[in-house]
Amino acid sequence: MANVLFLADFSVIKPDPGLIFWTTLIFLLVWALLGRMAFGPIQNALKKRENDIQDALDEARNAREEMAALQSKNEELLREAQEERAKILKEAKETKEAIVKEAKEKAQDEARKIVNNAKQDIENQRLAAMTDLKNQVGVLSIEIAEKLLRRQLDDKKGQEQFVSSLVDDLKMN
Repeated sequence: MANVLFLADFSVIKPDPGLIFWTTLIFLLVWALLGRMAFGPIQNALKKRENDIQDALDEARNAREEMAALQSKNEELLREAQEERAKILKEAKETKEAIVKEAKEKAQDEARKIVNNAKQDIENQRLAAMTDLKNQVGVLSIEIAEKLLRRQLDDKKGQEQFVSSLVDDLKMN
């Protein structure tokens, strides 16, 4: 019965001072034990996690900065490549124009040489034809003259007159 009495006198609203002492002591011991065994490692784990997160954020920021620098460098390389391409195309165009100009000049020189050679050949052929024509005319003239002379030189006096006229003509020329 004493137990029943003890329970009947116990009230949560009005705690016993001994109970408060032991509860407080146990609470402080548990708190110290938890602080040493649980809170310290938890706090260390949270600190480590905070540091890891900060490191990850720093690495991400660094990666972002590196990506921006790489992108800037890539843009610069692309711009330089485009400038180099434009320069090469310009040089190729200038080279092409120079080659075409040189080819035109050579073609014009060749055409002039061909025309001059053709003119020279034509002149040579004309002179050869004229010479041939003169030779043929000369041969025909000689043949005609020979026939005429035979006819006219049948007499001795006519021959002498003809020879003296030829000699006079030769002296004049």
